[in-house]
Amino acid sequence: MQLIDQKTKKIMEGCKERAWAAGLSFDEESLEYVVSNRDMIELMPKNMIPTLYDYWVHDVEVLKEKGKYELYPGNPYETVINTRPAISFYNDNNPDWLNVMIFYHVIGHIDFFQNNLYFRHTWEYDLAGQALADKRLIARLRSEYGRWVDYVIEFARGIDNLVGYHNELAKYNRSENGCSSRLDYYFDYFLQTIKQVSTSEYVKQIELFNEYSRKHGKLGEKAFFADVQQKYPEFDASFEKYQQKHEPESPDLLQFLIDYSPFLNKDENKWMKSVLHIIRSTSIYFQPQIRTKIMNEGWASYWHETLFLQDDRITGNEVSYARVNSAVTSMPRVGLNPYALGMRMFYFLEEMADRGCYSYDFRRLTNAEDRREFNRQTGTGRDFIFKVRENFCDFTFLNQFVDQDFVDKNRLFVVGQRLNKERMTWQYYVRSRKAEDYRQMLFASLYHPPVIEIVPEKSTDGCLYLNHRHEGKPLVNEYIANTMLGIEYLWGNPVKLETNEAEVKGGSETEADRGPQVSWTRVLYQMKDRQFSKEALEADD
Repeated sequence: MQLIDQKTKKIMEGCKERAWAAGLSFDEESLEYVVSNRDMIELMPKNMIPTLYDYWVHDVEVLKEKGKYELYPGNPYETVINTRPAISFYNDNNPDWLNVMIFYHVIGHIDFFQNNLYFRHTWEYDLAGQALADKRLIARLRSEYGRWVDYVIEFARGIDNLVGYHNELAKYNRSENGCSSRLDYYFDYFLQTIKQVSTSEYVKQIELFNEYSRKHGKLGEKAFFADVQQKYPEFDASFEKYQQKHEPESPDLLQFLIDYSPFLNKDENKWMKSVLHIIRSTSIYFQPQIRTKIMNEGWASYWHETLFLQDDRITGNEVSYARVNSAVTSMPRVGLNPYALGMRMFYFLEEMADRGCYSYDFRRLTNAEDRREFNRQTGTGRDFIFKVRENFCDFTFLNQFVDQDFVDKNRLFVVGQRLNKERMTWQYYVRSRKAEDYRQMLFASLYHPPVIEIVPEKSTDGCLYLNHRHEGKPLVNEYIANTMLGIEYLWGNPVKLETNEAEVKGGSETEADRGPQVSWTRVLYQMKDRQFSKEALEADD
């Protein structure tokens, strides 16, 4: 692995200039490395961070990927990590024109990392430096405690998807175009609950805030609260008291164990808390990348296509570019390609906003022909997609913008599967072309960890009682016992988990049938002295 040569660096600096001119916003400094495919295989299990702590699962992943590469060799093109400065890796046998195209893609990722609000907690965080410190700490602990360090890592990683990501994100004020938590409290709670002002007075306060914002810009909120302080001198004390009262003591299971585990708080075990801190902070750092996969890849694909087609370095390489680009951004008829779906959505949003379709006049049209012909020529499409890039994650992005117009334009559909009894083969068929059904299919593919709550009133006699909030999906049964074994070890006492278990009753064989009928039973799992048991509680209609 080595830094790119000066010739390629100069090419990439030219790409940055074109990207800035197009409106993208990102730090000037960046690091680019040339690596082999085998280097990529070595780094991928560590999220491309060489200094990330060592763990045996990473080694297993490396061996697995090496086996795949021997059978199906290919070019991974690039990868980029969200650090300051941003670091990206490129295949060592890419021609110059391909590096230009790939670098535009990387710039799209960097712009997304540094502007999307779901990455807010990473903007001022030195991941590379912290990862190196974590690696050294884990190595020192291994020299003292041996294999017990790996046990703690494994038990902690069994629940690292339960971290309180949104609670962490809520600690940061929103962007300059949004509202701070102080402003939320004033309008949502202080005026309505404490002061119980009239509707007319409430509207006057909103108008006053808007007036200050127009007059003072970024300083509008500060000027507004100076006025509030004169009218309500007790406001600051009330806000501080509210924050203390409503700040969650235990935002997630890992943090709860760090704070309250009788086992971890023993003097001889306190070193384990350092390991849990590393696992938790690393998981929280990478949460937004999991939650913005479609948007992030779509945004990067939009920009590599837009900028490279305008770049004179494409001359003579149009056919090669088309071959590579189609492999990345082609839309499959069955399955999901986040690059293709996200890119098409950004193009669609830009077109719709340019036509003025995100307006009341367009929404009230019911005639399909009128909707197709509607065009106010606003020219605001590019600004609109920049705002979308800033404020949305995959779920809100899909929920808001995958509508019937988008589904029809791209001829999308939901695929069903049925058994052909004559041939004894499975057949695929078009089950639905409705936007609602297509959205639900996309939602099913998104990252959505279970919500596990700590129930203090039931945590008696040293037992830790957990409740799985039912959202229509069961826990993966094969992982429950081992995960609870790890929690019992970290807690130091028995653990109980209340959840819902599905019972499939079977359905009719007609094509109209939407699937088997499912009933839910409330069950209680218990891990005590490494013995696993289950108890049925009640049926849930």
